[in-house]
Amino acid sequence: MASKYQAPRGTFDVLPGDARARRRIEATASAIFERAGYEPIATPAFEDTELFERGVGRSTDIVRKEMFTFEDKGGRSITLRPEGTAPICRAYVEHGMHKLAQPVKLSYAGPFFRHERPQAGRYRQFHQLGVEAIGTDSPLADAEAIVLLSDLLTELGVPGVELRIANLGSPGSRRAYLEELKAHLRAHETKLSKDVRERIEINPLRAFDADDEGTRGVMANAPTIVERLEGEDAEHFAEVRTLLEAAGIDFEIDPTLVRGIDYYTRTIFSFVCDELGAQSEVGGGGRYDGLIEQLGGPPTPAVGWAAGIERILLALGEAEEETGRDAFIAVADPGRQREALVLAIELRHAGLTAEVDLAGRGLKGQLKHADRLGARRVLILEPEGSAQLRDMQSGEQRQIDPVDLVEAIGGERS
Repeated sequence: MASKYQAPRGTFDVLPGDARARRRIEATASAIFERAGYEPIATPAFEDTELFERGVGRSTDIVRKEMFTFEDKGGRSITLRPEGTAPICRAYVEHGMHKLAQPVKLSYAGPFFRHERPQAGRYRQFHQLGVEAIGTDSPLADAEAIVLLSDLLTELGVPGVELRIANLGSPGSRRAYLEELKAHLRAHETKLSKDVRERIEINPLRAFDADDEGTRGVMANAPTIVERLEGEDAEHFAEVRTLLEAAGIDFEIDPTLVRGIDYYTRTIFSFVCDELGAQSEVGGGGRYDGLIEQLGGPPTPAVGWAAGIERILLALGEAEEETGRDAFIAVADPGRQREALVLAIELRHAGLTAEVDLAGRGLKGQLKHADRLGARRVLILEPEGSAQLRDMQSGEQRQIDPVDLVEAIGGERS
């Protein structure tokens, strides 16, 4: 039956099959993060707009075009969070987390919002999970962050994944390079897209990420920052590569790699999947050594990443199969419905999965429903206190005392 109401454009309902797949992704990530010492954190779904204007960057597409911004009833400008790092850094500063032992290692998962053109794996409300290691400039932190995302994608079985890495240098050391890049862009300005021309002075690096054919032609011969790395920046990048090699992580250096957010410094990385076509990234991130200070905190280096749950699901290509039930309690005698509920509760408290009929079906209908649910055993409560335990795969059936049900089903499961 069609409804006159539908989910808003660019959003979606998470139905049970997808919900199971999402739960597996989140549970796998949580276990990986916990083993590495990353503690969970949750921030509000909306923040003061200025947090993203300052933290993400006013020249970025996110701030210029994609944020859902509105005034609350107090006249304050509020924005639904388009990304996770700036809110976590705000929480780090607000709650004095710089006083804790450093680095503070945090993990998160939740919904985010951007007014993008909806397409496969890219929505206006989307879900990400990620990690942040705040309070260290060690290349070890960069390598560990990359390894965590690699481990997650490997354990989930995401196919055809490749890691691309680059280094943006530190803000001070890349000034000369940026002037060189601006000169290159100005020299070919007539071939650039309008959007890139408007951002030559404020964000020339974004030209490397342009889709426009003319701009891509100009950028094919543009100088890259990786070629200009010197001193500590070059040493940092070399050490990250050495650590990744020691960890057995394959990677490709991509001198044209950039990120869509202004706060990145030094190491940046992207995991791409050939199953996803043009929009190929499943996750990525990098180092952001100046963001905490920019938000009013002390100078604090940090590194992190985010991965899109919808992107991972699209790469995996299927929803999670229903796992079935350990038991279904069927009643041939309606007078034993209360007993059926009590038995199901006992099974659940013992860590087993169990259901009872909630729709008033006859015994035949209950058995058919149990089969649909994938129940491995069905307890049939018969008249006059007797009970039968049926193996739904073999069809074998035996008499059983309901008192022994938990032990019988638990023993068969183990």
